[in-house]
Amino acid sequence: MQPLLITGGNGALGHAFRLICEIRGLATISLGRDELDITDADAIAAALRQYEPWAVVNAAGYVRVNTAETDAKQCYRENTLGPTLLAQACAAQQVPLLTFSSDLVFDGKQRRAYLEHDPARPLNVYGHSKLQAEQAVLAYHPKALVVRSSAFFGAWDEHNFVHHALTAARLGESFAAADDVVVSPTYLPDLVNTALDLLLDEEHGIWHLANDGSCTWAELACLAIETAGLDSGGVVPRPAASFGWAATRPNFSALGSQQGILLPSLESGLHRYLADEQLLHAANSPTYLVA
Repeated sequence: MQPLLITGGNGALGHAFRLICEIRGLATISLGRDELDITDADAIAAALRQYEPWAVVNAAGYVRVNTAETDAKQCYRENTLGPTLLAQACAAQQVPLLTFSSDLVFDGKQRRAYLEHDPARPLNVYGHSKLQAEQAVLAYHPKALVVRSSAFFGAWDEHNFVHHALTAARLGESFAAADDVVVSPTYLPDLVNTALDLLLDEEHGIWHLANDGSCTWAELACLAIETAGLDSGGVVPRPAASFGWAATRPNFSALGSQQGILLPSLESGLHRYLADEQLLHAANSPTYLVA
């Protein structure tokens, strides 16, 4: 069976792809940055020759939005050059490519959910790096699939907003969150499963994938905490400007899709996130391990 080649396999997105492909019975080769540098054209060509994948999922990239403002060279290298080289190599061998972009390609000036055809006008280095990657990938590989998403969270990864909000609530600590930035939070397994479906269906171009619903970061914290049956009184709503973020962010970057609603509701995602948490906790408990 030809494998699906996953780059950035050690990150949250790459890890989720590997686990979900395993559940779905799809063979994978998952490579971390130390195993495949996607900014090295020769290394990409060698990997395609060695593994002969039926498709490539690019889950690699620079994710530190604030740091990117003073580390632009590295951000563009990982977020723009890497996907561009992958697109060139995959196009040359007629291998389907799935890569990911961000809601931060938008400036936040409209007050309805952004659709795929809406003009992209990023406000920060990270957003610019993603937009340039979109343009280059589709120029070199018109059959590539480019998925824009936002603020994803999954129980397999502790480095996400929902996890931090729940941890604070469980410890009885306060948790500050922006109350004037609207996003479309996305449950990571929903994102991965739907993106895989699109890849298998040979879809291409730009697609927006996010759970149905949008909210501010403060509202997301309250919703996650209350869904877990906890007291959300510790959530401290604050304006985004008070956090001193180096990167300017759009005040509104909710994602919609002209393709239709493909993912379940945000509330559904949060319930399944909490169920996943319980399963992981049980799997790591001494009782479970002995059994």
